[in-house]
Amino acid sequence: METRSPFLDTIFLLRKSGCITVFSSLQEISKKEEQEAGDYFETEFEKERLEFLSTDINCDKEAAVWGAKVLYHSAQLYLIRKDTSKDLDKLIPKIKIASDISSMLSADLSLRFLPQIISVLRTADPYDPLVKMLEDILTQFHYSGIGYHLNLEKINWEKELQNKTYRKLYLERIVENKAYALAEIPYINKLLMADFGLHKDSYWRDLKTVAHED
Repeated sequence: METRSPFLDTIFLLRKSGCITVFSSLQEISKKEEQEAGDYFETEFEKERLEFLSTDINCDKEAAVWGAKVLYHSAQLYLIRKDTSKDLDKLIPKIKIASDISSMLSADLSLRFLPQIISVLRTADPYDPLVKMLEDILTQFHYSGIGYHLNLEKINWEKELQNKTYRKLYLERIVENKAYALAEIPYINKLLMADFGLHKDSYWRDLKTVAHED
């Protein structure tokens, strides 16, 4: 797609190369830009869906665009903080739709990069209120935060991972990120060990088996 704005340029470059561009000023994102981003994310979602072969999970364009706006503004706010404290709630808006599997995976198209930005912000200022806001978002959309320390004690994992496709993706990302804190949760550990089978050492040699209370 042809890019014509800092917002779209940033998102397209990030998705293509894993790099992010930080522009020198904060600019409002237009409805047209949101629409173009939504169409782009729908295409990107379809590409990724080819890997997990699910016909019952569709792209939630609203969640995808929201995730992109959160990521874009978070990156901008790392460098541009003058007179921005009063605008944080506007720049990092709360999502107005329920977090389900579709919205979780759609927002993840951008939010998967958020932990890196939070880490940089935390290093610069561990008391930055923006860090807490972003960590709260990752706690709600925790699929994107796998590998980043989050408080997920209240989650009922059997209910959370009952969808087979989502469970497969969640477990694969835990393994990919070597997320020990999640992998040692008894229910998740049991799922991982069942998937590993006799090839456990090939996937994750150092992961210990955790007792699971049925």
